[in-house]
Amino acid sequence: MLARIGIAALISLGLLGAGAPVQAEDEQPVVVELYTSQGCSSCPPANAFFSILAGREDVIALGFHVDYWDYIGWRDVFGSPAYSARQKGYARAAGRRSVYTPQMIVQGDRDVVGNHPMDVTDLIQSYRGAERDVRLSLKRGASGTVQIRAEALRDPGGPLMIQVIRYQPEASVEITRGENAGHKLTYSNIVTDWQVVGEWDARAPFSAEVPAKGEKPVVVLIQHKGPGPIEAAARLR
Repeated sequence: MLARIGIAALISLGLLGAGAPVQAEDEQPVVVELYTSQGCSSCPPANAFFSILAGREDVIALGFHVDYWDYIGWRDVFGSPAYSARQKGYARAAGRRSVYTPQMIVQGDRDVVGNHPMDVTDLIQSYRGAERDVRLSLKRGASGTVQIRAEALRDPGGPLMIQVIRYQPEASVEITRGENAGHKLTYSNIVTDWQVVGEWDARAPFSAEVPAKGEKPVVVLIQHKGPGPIEAAARLR
């Protein structure tokens, strides 16, 4: 059972699973970043909930595994200091001195404890259908590339960072040490690569073709520095 309300209860209320909202054609998905660790005993419920979010069409769910809990007995096999630094950047931008897991950050703008599913669901709903200042489109190119096109509909108050993210849709790990020792845990939408490919002042349309070899899904985020609010997001599966 998750904190406050369980996953089964959320499904029965139509807030998750089959009853989850379907993205309209002209509506951009809401980005949910989960900061988690295989060495965190509080994270498995958030990971299970995140797996349900990963199946929603109106959400781009990105699992960033941090490395700062590795010292307590288990090295997260997906962890990266770059992902820890990204989370710490969010904390600095919000005027906070510390970070925690499990944390979910919605649309680069607001955060919530990851194992409070009702709070996360409400926050996602608050961003659905919000007016965006940037239009973004992706198209697969030749020889393992992705074509990125972006146009500012209004002044977003740039500059903006263009980021390309790859993720592994699912993987299971048997954990033998640390707080989750003895458990086999399944993870969803595990970020395996995150790169800033350019900075855009939004005065003229942005166009680029970037490498994206392999079959892993591709996500592009256009985000204020900080990191700050995400102006646009798109994915190719």
